[in-house]
Amino acid sequence: MLNNPQREAVIEKLIGLLREKRMQKKLSVNEVATRSGLSRAMVSRVEKGERLPTIDTLLRISEALEIDLARLLRKAVNSVRK
Repeated sequence: MLNNPQREAVIEKLIGLLREKRMQKKLSVNEVATRSGLSRAMVSRVEKGERLPTIDTLLRISEALEIDLARLLRKAVNSVRK
């Protein structure tokens, strides 16, 4: 089980990994927003940690980036547990 600070760290790590993947694919926030059906402001706020994303939002962003959210989540959890 993760305690509250660990959960926050996992979310922060997951968001960082999503941003990293976006940049590796050389996609702009606007492109991810268009592909995901989210607003540019929402994607930007999530990446900046200004907005706590829902599962739906995370799924939309990961699908827009063509990456497996479950794998990325496991990576985030494992990095926090170390």
